[in-house]
Parts: sequence; C-alpha cells; structure tokens
Amino acid sequence: MESEPDKPLSDLSPQQRQNVTLRDVADAAGVTLGTASKAINGRGKLSPETRERVRSEARRLGFRFFSLQEDMPASHGVMVGVLTTDNYGRFSIPLLMGIEDAFGARPVSAMLCNSRDQSREQQHLQLLLARKVDGIVVSARREDSRPPIQIGRTGIPVVYAFTYVEDANALCVLPDDAQGARLATEHLINLGRRQFAHITGPSYFEAVRLREKAMRQVLMEHNIALSNNRVLSGPWQESWGYTATNFLFDQDPSIDALFCGSDQLARGAIEALRARGRHVPEEVSVVGFDNWEPIACATRPPLTTVDMNLAQVGRYVGESLLALFAGDQHSGIVRLPCSLIVRGSSDPSQPG
Repeated sequence: MESEPDKPLSDLSPQQRQNVTLRDVADAAGVTLGTASKAINGRGKLSPETRERVRSEARRLGFRFFSLQEDMPASHGVMVGVLTTDNYGRFSIPLLMGIEDAFGARPVSAMLCNSRDQSREQQHLQLLLARKVDGIVVSARREDSRPPIQIGRTGIPVVYAFTYVEDANALCVLPDDAQGARLATEHLINLGRRQFAHITGPSYFEAVRLREKAMRQVLMEHNIALSNNRVLSGPWQESWGYTATNFLFDQDPSIDALFCGSDQLARGAIEALRARGRHVPEEVSVVGFDNWEPIACATRPPLTTVDMNLAQVGRYVGESLLALFAGDQHSGIVRLPCSLIVRGSSDPSQPG
C-alpha cells in the first residue's frame, strides 16, 4: 500500500501548522530528534543535504524556528511574553533586565502580564498566543511549584523563572536558596559567632524551608547547636523582624548572630536591637537575604545580605530562549549561585 504523499504547506490548516513540533519535523525528514535539532540550529557535523532536507521539512510543516547564525540577524526583533504574579516588579524587573542583556544587540520587546489569578493568567496566555510571541517566560513572586501553562503543540519555547513545575520536559531556572543560606551562615561563623537565631517568613514557602535546612547543615558541620525556639517564622514584614527579635532576646540575650530570611526582616531586627541598646555588629551580627538595595543600603549600619543574582537568572533565561529558538532541547531545574554582599551589619571592619 502506497503512503499518502506529504501535503504542501498551503494544504495544511492553520491549526495543523500551529501544532507542529520538532519531533514531527524529525519524523518527516527521516532523522533522529538530535539530528533535527542540529540541522535546525546550524550546529554539529551534518551533510549539507541532510541539513537542508530537515529545514525544508520544517518550513513545509510550518515549524517556527530561528537559526541564530543565518535566519535571525541582530536587527531582527524578538517578542517575549512574561506571565508573572509579581505585582510590584521586585523580582520580574531584574529578570527582564537579564533577559535583555542575553539578547545583546538584538532588539527584544516584552509583554509583561500580571497573572494574579488563574483566570487572568489564562486570558493573558491566550492573548500572547494570538499575538504569536516568540517565547514565553513564566515567573512569580515566590519560588514554589506551580502547574505548567498549557500551550498545546504550538512549539513556542517556554522557560520558568523564579518558579518551577513538575514536568520533566520543562526548563526551570531559580536562585540556589540553599547555597545562599550556606554563604550567610559560613560568613557569620567565620566572624566568630556561635549563638545563632533565624527569623524568616512563612514555613509554607519552599525557599524558607531550603534556607533553614542549609543553615542547620552548616551549623551541624561546625558542631553549633540551633534549638527550635531560636527559629521563628512569620510574615514577610519589617514589623515581624522587630517583634521576633524582641521575643528572641527576651528569652536569650546571649544571641550574637541573626540570619534573617529577607532584608525587610533584617532591618526590623536591627531597629529592635538598637532600641534595646545592643550594638550592631559589635555585639550582634545581622545578615539578610535579597540584596534589595533600597532597603539594604538605607539600613544603619548598611545590611550584609545574600544577593539572589536575579539579573543573572534572567540572563540564563534569555540565553536558554535563544537556544530553544534554534531548536536545542533544554529541560530540568537549574539553580544558579547566589552571592554574599558584605556590609556593616555583620562585620565590624566594614564601614557603618
């Protein structure tokens, strides 16, 4: 029985063209998925005939792709849709700056969509698909797991940033909270601190659990005890940092190291210590998390804090989008290292 000849592109319905994937291209060209990826993105050692056959099938099927070397000159603009629950831009704006840096001289425009609820997110997603954006970044104001977005078989690259999904085929890029907590704890230990306490946000945040676990691991490695009553969870508010610090020092004034889960909490802690007549950092060293400069630099003394390097996360996301545009296959959860910014709240040698 003879196989039915391939339809020309003009005979494919818009829905059929929209649903084409790289595997469809590979099957049509009679090559493996890896060979199709190399042919599409212009990499690897392939014969010109194989490369052209794969690309011809891709064009015939309506598979959307860019070849970074040939088809996508630096002057070609890219439209990226960004779905985020970050209402204030605290996390999404640095991500966008990093994405823009990754694209270099190539113009990139972003459609920033506030997905504060599932219904609104779906409306924004349908708009982005209708606008035929080149890629979609899904972000959030917290790093917890979320459901993957549903885009059918459109072939539009999707990257999750500052959040993740339970999907082995998805690419998710986040800061390494555990590594950041280790930096903060080791810094305090190296300063000679031994009486630790931890003030943090709600325990249902995964970042809160990761940071506390890493802190405890480092302290255990140095034979430093941390009792449960020295770990306090509450709202991400400066007032909670103030209240928690007073509670801790009412119970045990020997504490000499405070690791706080955010810069706002740390500033509240420093204000409480000042009101109690305790000197920072001479008597108590304080470290925050976020490196939110309007808070960290305005605190007195300036706040030592963990920088999540969100611009670097964004740059990695942008580079990943470019690779996905070219047909590369990227997936998994990637955690990028944080940095410790040492200022006067922890180290007496730093300017206050």
